[in-house]
Amino acid sequence: MPAGLLGIEELERQEIEAILARAKDFQPIQTQAQKKLDTLRGKMLVNLFFEASTRTRTSFEIAAKRLGADTVSITAAGSSVSKGESLVDTLNTLAAMRPDCIVMRHAASGAPHFLARHLAIPIINAGDGTHEHPTQALLDARTILDHRPGLEGLRVAIIGDIAHSRVARSNVHLLSKFGAQIVLCGPASLLPAELGCLAPGVHLTFDIREAIADADVIMMLRVQLERQHEAAFPAGEYFQFYGLRLEHLALAKPDAIVMHPGPINRGRELSSDVADFQRSVILNQVENGIAVRMAVLERVIG
Repeated sequence: MPAGLLGIEELERQEIEAILARAKDFQPIQTQAQKKLDTLRGKMLVNLFFEASTRTRTSFEIAAKRLGADTVSITAAGSSVSKGESLVDTLNTLAAMRPDCIVMRHAASGAPHFLARHLAIPIINAGDGTHEHPTQALLDARTILDHRPGLEGLRVAIIGDIAHSRVARSNVHLLSKFGAQIVLCGPASLLPAELGCLAPGVHLTFDIREAIADADVIMMLRVQLERQHEAAFPAGEYFQFYGLRLEHLALAKPDAIVMHPGPINRGRELSSDVADFQRSVILNQVENGIAVRMAVLERVIG
């Protein structure tokens, strides 16, 4: 595994399997009374988030602390970037303070890769623009494996705002390495044809019912209004054609699971009945985020 974690695309299948296996080892810790280890004692992690985040930022911080590391969290509004300092100068300043790792989220695709070429400190990509969100794909895979014996041969429907989704791209890269059948579904304006070339075994459709048919996994995506430059679908109209409802689940496998990276918008991307359904694993994804990020941090700086 290269220094840091910039994306799923460049990882080998064996590296992914090692992270997922280690995350499984960390899962029981979440329910223990004593949750803190000393694996990363004496290490320092900087969370540098230039975009809003609740789940990713918090779970990286909790993961680091459960491994015994110290953490510092910085947002764009609370950094010198708000005073006009360039991204490179900000990172150089932080590097001079000798942290062991920087976890970074940025609105520009490729920002973590750019900085990784200039800094010796490992950088973990916590989401860069519309490019990748590697730890989200890893926690999604861990969650699927908690309900399925393997990823091979699964039919996975990813539905929603595909065009702006770094989550979709990272999941396509990961699942395709394991031979899963991936169906990307969304309205034409949010499903560019070139996405069918992301990886082998990817199929595109504008019909949610076709996407869900015989699916083992249904992965809904948030409509990213903040990234869209075109006129947005009214919430009711979007939900009518691309919102997941209980009636749709009858088309999938009887034990199909429903996923969503969050935050969910009830009544736009899925109904409340589906969000709270017994086969919804959305909260399991949140919980697995800590175990997976513990595994990644241990691998990068342990």
